[in-house]
Amino acid sequence: MGHLFSKNGYSLKKKTRKLRKKKRRRNCFLQGPCMLCFIVHGPSASIEDDWPFEAAKLAERYVSLNSPEECAAFLLSPGELGIWEGQGRGLLSAKLIGPPALFCVDYSEMVCKRKCADLQRCSPRKQPRCAFQEPMENEERGDAGAPESQCLLRPSSSNSSSSPSDGSGVAWRSDASGAGDASSSCSCQLSQNEGLEEGKSAENTDTSHVNQLPSSILLKVFSHLSVKERCLGASLVCKYWRDLCLDFQFWKQIDLSGLQQVKDDLLVKIASRRQNVTEINISDCRNVQDHGVCSLASNCPGLIKYTAYRCKQLSDVSLCTAAAHCPLLQKVHVGNQDKLTDHALRLLGEHCKELKDVHFGQCYSISDDGLVALAQGCNKLQRIYMQENKLVTDRSVQAFAENCPELQFVGFMGCSVTSQGVIHLTRLQSLSSLDLRHISELNNETVMEVVRKCRNLTSLNLCLNWTINDRCVEIIAKEGRSLKELYLVSCKITDHALIAIGQYSSTIETVDAGWCKEITDQGATQIAKSSKSLRYLGLMRCDKVNEETVERLVLQYPHIVFSTVMQDCKRTLERAYQMGWSPNTSTAS
Repeated sequence: MGHLFSKNGYSLKKKTRKLRKKKRRRNCFLQGPCMLCFIVHGPSASIEDDWPFEAAKLAERYVSLNSPEECAAFLLSPGELGIWEGQGRGLLSAKLIGPPALFCVDYSEMVCKRKCADLQRCSPRKQPRCAFQEPMENEERGDAGAPESQCLLRPSSSNSSSSPSDGSGVAWRSDASGAGDASSSCSCQLSQNEGLEEGKSAENTDTSHVNQLPSSILLKVFSHLSVKERCLGASLVCKYWRDLCLDFQFWKQIDLSGLQQVKDDLLVKIASRRQNVTEINISDCRNVQDHGVCSLASNCPGLIKYTAYRCKQLSDVSLCTAAAHCPLLQKVHVGNQDKLTDHALRLLGEHCKELKDVHFGQCYSISDDGLVALAQGCNKLQRIYMQENKLVTDRSVQAFAENCPELQFVGFMGCSVTSQGVIHLTRLQSLSSLDLRHISELNNETVMEVVRKCRNLTSLNLCLNWTINDRCVEIIAKEGRSLKELYLVSCKITDHALIAIGQYSSTIETVDAGWCKEITDQGATQIAKSSKSLRYLGLMRCDKVNEETVERLVLQYPHIVFSTVMQDCKRTLERAYQMGWSPNTSTAS
């Protein structure tokens, strides 16, 4: 559109093909607003038939303008705009033509978006109020001649010689009288002042935009988003947010768990661009292979935490590469990987001396050889968890007890461990949590000895051990001075065990006695009445405990949570109602 308003008006007669071949320099001879940015019009005649001649004539009139004020006053009617549209063929968009009203803003103060960047900027309005303020007021007053009092100035046609003209050759005519001209000029001036005030207020409100916050605050806000929310949501808002979402601190801890679209190529790209990755979680990413994990581990020597639960497709190669290239590893959770063997554990013991937390649950190929090598090489271990590892025996338990004195959490659920191995845990003075679920050969004397010797024990899980009886629970309640959690699901206990806990223990807060068929209303009532520290009592599937008794206890001891089938269902419904859920009452099929 720029060439249509150039200095040479006769160039409009040339074909557009030549203009495409030879690029003309866009040049505005005035430092005022360009007609390409601000187009105004008035309600006048239709399009003439001889549009090529008229277009050239309008161009000559535009060239004759000598000042920004004259350029701002150069107005086009819809008919003349149609001539330009016919000449430009699509360069003028119909969206630029608004309702039949004249802009009365002083456009000499505005700035062309292509030119005149050095002038003072002013935010233009698409529809100034002067175009609609007068009609609305006149409609309220009920004046019949209201439309004539508007400030509607438009250029006259070539045959209107009676209208006054200025030195630029542009003739003007007014539809109002002298009094109408004065009132319209006043309304224009008022609307101009209002536009300037609104522009200033808009500039002031820009300071309250979220992007005006310091980048540190925005980074803190984005840190609460997941990788998916940052990449597929916040980073698409604007370039500034995209740069913030690509900040290096967000790519230190990468959580890709559960994303099935994650493949090796993504891990390779992360490894090539983000060498400062310290944590990676690819749990349940079943499309990730050894190649992607090896690339990430090879290029990220500062990796500290590696989590890959249920990645059955991974083999020893992934963990071996991580052990060889990431000597700062402190956490390795690779539960439920069938292909993991003792070779990877040996490499961890040789290279990763800072290892503190390991999880090898349901890795069925791991045996005592790998765990012993791990225990001998990683003396700083604090947490070790095994689950259903049938090749793990008392030898592994003894190795950890002898070589890892800082152990705080030990779990051997369902392993081939006996009381002879568990008794070695009495050496661990820092032991705070012990998980001995489903240990087939665990006697009461061993458990009591562990509770006596481990004075910092706060959580003890003895579920699924049918040999644990009331006497053992009574000793635990008496000797466990720091014990807060005691899990006795499916143990061989009666009401006497619950009564002993309420009578002798002042620290136990959680007791789970679910599926203990000998528990009755008496045991539940006595422990709730006598215990001052109890906050949770699990009675799931204790068939001899009546629901009416539990309802009475809930009302009588509101600080205690009683867990039964009915009570859990009620709490679930209450949470659902609080979150806005409502039952579906529609009868539609």
